[in-house]
Amino acid sequence: MKNSSQCMLRRDALKAFGVAPLAAFAPALAEASKRSPLHFSCREDNDLYRVAKSSGISCIRSDSPTEAVSSVGRNSALLVLAERYPHEATQVDASVFQEAARKRLRLYVEFPSSLPHMNVGKPQMVALGKHHNVLERAIVASDSFAPGLKKMRILSLHECYYVPISARNPELVLARVAGFDTAVYGLPQEGVHPILMKDPEHSILIAATRLSSFIQGRYDPAEGWAHVWNWILSWLSSGQSSALRKWVPTVHPSLGANSPMPKAAELEAFRKGVAWFSDARLFVAPQWKHYVEEYAKTGEAQPGPHPSWPLGNGSDGVLEGFSSTIKWNGQQPVGWNLRADCAGETSMAMACSGVLDQKIEDRKIAANLNDFIYFRSALASGPRNDPHSSSYGLVGWNVPRSPGIYYGDDNARMLLGSMAAAGLIGSNQWDEKILLCLLANLRTTGVYGFRPNRITESQLQKLGWRHFYDQKFINYHPHFEAYPWACFLRAYEKTRFSPFLERARTGIRMTMEAYPNNWRWTNGFQQERARMLLPLAWLIRLEDTQEHRRWLKQIATDLLAFQVSFGGIREDLGNPAKSAIPPPASNDKYGTSEVSLIEKNGDPACDMLYTCNFAFLGLHEAAAATGDAAYREAEDRLAHFLCRIQIESKTHPEFTGGWFRAFDYRRWDYWASASDWGWGPWSIETGWTQTWISSLLGIRRLNTSLWDITGRNKLNTNLNNFVSTMFS
Repeated sequence: MKNSSQCMLRRDALKAFGVAPLAAFAPALAEASKRSPLHFSCREDNDLYRVAKSSGISCIRSDSPTEAVSSVGRNSALLVLAERYPHEATQVDASVFQEAARKRLRLYVEFPSSLPHMNVGKPQMVALGKHHNVLERAIVASDSFAPGLKKMRILSLHECYYVPISARNPELVLARVAGFDTAVYGLPQEGVHPILMKDPEHSILIAATRLSSFIQGRYDPAEGWAHVWNWILSWLSSGQSSALRKWVPTVHPSLGANSPMPKAAELEAFRKGVAWFSDARLFVAPQWKHYVEEYAKTGEAQPGPHPSWPLGNGSDGVLEGFSSTIKWNGQQPVGWNLRADCAGETSMAMACSGVLDQKIEDRKIAANLNDFIYFRSALASGPRNDPHSSSYGLVGWNVPRSPGIYYGDDNARMLLGSMAAAGLIGSNQWDEKILLCLLANLRTTGVYGFRPNRITESQLQKLGWRHFYDQKFINYHPHFEAYPWACFLRAYEKTRFSPFLERARTGIRMTMEAYPNNWRWTNGFQQERARMLLPLAWLIRLEDTQEHRRWLKQIATDLLAFQVSFGGIREDLGNPAKSAIPPPASNDKYGTSEVSLIEKNGDPACDMLYTCNFAFLGLHEAAAATGDAAYREAEDRLAHFLCRIQIESKTHPEFTGGWFRAFDYRRWDYWASASDWGWGPWSIETGWTQTWISSLLGIRRLNTSLWDITGRNKLNTNLNNFVSTMFS
C-alpha cells in the first residue's frame, strides 16, 4: 500500500506541474526532429540540456566550447553553458567567437569571463541584507517575453553570482525591487545589473549568470522561467518553435490542486511531518552540540547538520529550522538557536507520534525536550529559578544567545506544547514548572489583561514584576496577546485562581470591542483573526454565552471569507497605520524587516507560519467547543490543502514532509514576496509551522482536542505556596 500511495503522489505531482506522458508530445517531437539540432557545450547533467532532450528537442553535446564550435554546421545554434559556476566564470577563447561569427551561428553564452567588444567585470554575488537575505531579484526589463511575462515581472535567482556587463536594452536585470509578482515601484535609479542581453553587433545572447541551472538552483516561479527559456530557444532557432516540456522542480507539493485525495492522506502527512524533524537532523546530539555555541555567535543561519552526523534524542534541544535563503545549489541554511517555543511545540508533535503510532522513541524525545526546557538548559535556570527574582518562573526566548528575553506569546506556545506533550504521554513531572511559568506570565500582565510584547531581564530587575502587573497597558494585538489568554483560561479551569480568568476575559472583551478598526497587526491582518480563534473557543468552554459565541462566529466568518476553493486561507492586509511593519513602501525598504508575504490585497498567497497553521488549530478547537459543523467543514478543507502542499523532494530529503511558509495557490507553487528578512517564503520553522500542522493532523486522528489533552495536567499542586511566594 505504501508503494502504491507513493506512486500516486508522484503522478499527482507530475500532473500539478503539467508533465504529460511522452506519447502526448508525439506530434511536437516529430516536428522537432526536422529542425536543426541545438549544440551544447556543457556537462551531461546540465539542467537545460537534460530538459531539452526530454522535451524531444534534437541536441548535440560537446565537452568544451572549442570542440562544440568546430562541429557545428553553418546557421546553427550553439549554447555555451557555465559549468564552473559559481566558482569560475566561463572561459571562451576568442577563436570560438570568431568561428561562430564565420559560421553565422546564433550563440548563447552564460557567465562569461570575456566577450568580444564588451567589457566584462569580475564575478560578484547579489547584495545581501542584514540577515543575509537576498535583496536583488530578477526583473523582466523588456517586452520580449510578453504576453507570458510582462515587463517588470519578478523572478527569483536566489544566491545569484553574475559578471557585471553594461547593456543598453537588456531583457532581464537584477535589482532590489518591492512587489509580489511585479516591481510595483519600477526599477531603481541605481544598482540595476543586466543579466540577459543581446550583443548589439553580433548574434550573441549573453547571460551574465548561470540561467541553465534552473532546476538545481530552484529558480522561482517555475512557470516564469519556462517562458524565459522558451523565448531563448526561439531566438536561437530564429523563431522556430522549440519549446521545453515542463519539468518537475526538485522541491514540489505532494499533490496537485485537483488531484484525488488518498484515503490515508492525513495520516501519511502526519507521519511525514513528524519524520521531518529527524530526516533534517534537527535534534541536537552531544557529538556536535558545540556548533550551537559557535554558530550562535554569528547571529546568522549556517549550513545544516551533515546527514552523516548522529541524531540527538531531544535532551540537547532542537534547532530552529530552515532559513528562507536558498543557496545557488538549492540548499538552505539552518537557524541554530535553541528556542524554548520550538522545543515545547516540537515535544507536542513527537508525543502525538508516540501515542498515535505507539513509537516509544518519539515519546522519549517529547519528554527529553520538556526536560531540556525546564531542567537541563539555561532557559529556566539562573534568575528564572530564583524565587526572589522578578523573572522567577519565566522561560527565556532562546539559548545560548538570549535567555534573558521574554516574549509572552513564545512562552504561551511553549506552554501549550509542553502541556500537550505531558498530557499525551501521561506525565506530571513538569506540572510545577508549567504552573510557575503560567503565574510568571500572569504577574507580568497588566490590569486589563495585556502584556508588553517583549520584556527583558534588565527591565524586570530594574522595575520589578509589580510594575507590569499594576500597569493599565492596552495592546489590541492578538498576535502577541491571544495565546497567553488561552493559557490563562486553561490554567483557570485547572486551578480556579481567579486572576487567570479575570485578566484574560477583560483583555478578550476589550479586544473584541476594538475589532476591527483599532486592532494592530503584524505581518498581515488574517493572522490576527487566526490567533483570536483559540482563546474565544476556550472562553466558551468556561462561559458558554451567546455573546461569546457571537464573538467567535464574527472572527471565524471574517477569516473564512478569504478561504479559497482549494482550502487555503488567503493573506490580507489591514490599515497600514496600524502595523509597524506593513509591506515595503519603496524599493529601498524591501528586505529590511519582518513583513507580509504579499504586497497588496488580492495577491494569491497563503501563510503557513502565521495564519493557516493557527487557523487550523483555532477552527479545530472552535468545532470541539461549539459542535458547529461549519467550523469542522472549514477545518477539513484546510486540512486537505495542507496535505496537498506538503513538501516532497527526492533531491532534498531534508525538506520532505515540511511546510514552507508561503504558497501561491494560483500557480500551485512556493512563491511570494521575499521581503521578510528572517522568515521569508521558503522558511520552515520547527515550532510555529511544522509542529502545529503536524500535531493537529495527529489530534484529528486521535479524535480529541487540545483542550482535552492539556486538561490532563495537575496544575493545582502547590498553587497556594507559589501564589504566596510570587504575588506577595
